[in-house]
Amino acid sequence: MTEQQLPRLDTSGWERVLCVVAHPDDMEYGASAAVATWARAGIEVSYLLLTSGEAGMQRPPEEVGPIRAEEQRAACAEVGVDRLEILHHPDGMLTYGLELRRDIARVVRQVRPQAVVTGVWEVEAYGGLNQADHRAAGLATIDGVRDADNTWVFRELADEEGLAKWHTTALLVAGHPEPTHAVAVDEQAVRASVRSLQAHQAYLADLPNHPKPDEFIPPILVETGKAAGCDYAVGFRVYDLGGLAGS
Repeated sequence: MTEQQLPRLDTSGWERVLCVVAHPDDMEYGASAAVATWARAGIEVSYLLLTSGEAGMQRPPEEVGPIRAEEQRAACAEVGVDRLEILHHPDGMLTYGLELRRDIARVVRQVRPQAVVTGVWEVEAYGGLNQADHRAAGLATIDGVRDADNTWVFRELADEEGLAKWHTTALLVAGHPEPTHAVAVDEQAVRASVRSLQAHQAYLADLPNHPKPDEFIPPILVETGKAAGCDYAVGFRVYDLGGLAGS
């Protein structure tokens, strides 16, 4: 992150935000502080998980999927998210393609968000090599959001399911090493973000070397806050898809 101050993201006029990620817990590494802030401001935030994270623990996948879904519901409750949908694509084998794009476009048309949040899709991310599902999820989200706004792509969504096309004004990438905007959050939102990751209790127990949420999430938000001129902030790389406030 550069020393130059990050501008605050203008969310005026936002009514709905859709977060599209690969796994349970993907939103909980700081981005959920922004979610808690939006929810308290009256913005309806929905989560779309493309897998149930069933390959992420050292026990049978058929046992893990329900555990992680329940932990994600608990995490959502900590930050004010009422709508959670899990598509159950195979964890660890998420495949970029038309099926995944269609599934994302369908939910975009159902939720009709002003903004969509997703994760980093670059090969190198988070201090190492990015996980395959993260890459597929991010790329499919880019295209699924635009597909949702195209009359002639996935016509069956309108013709057979009655889902009219929808224009999303902004795509926000969480966890990007070069954020363009910041969402200022307060200490209450920081605590909610920490609790949202702590809600993944069984998952974290399978990762003995994982840092404690209350030890690493607040410092990340403090660092971004310094760049944004406030106590705490969440950074996003923001892509204006046409109609973003202040553009």
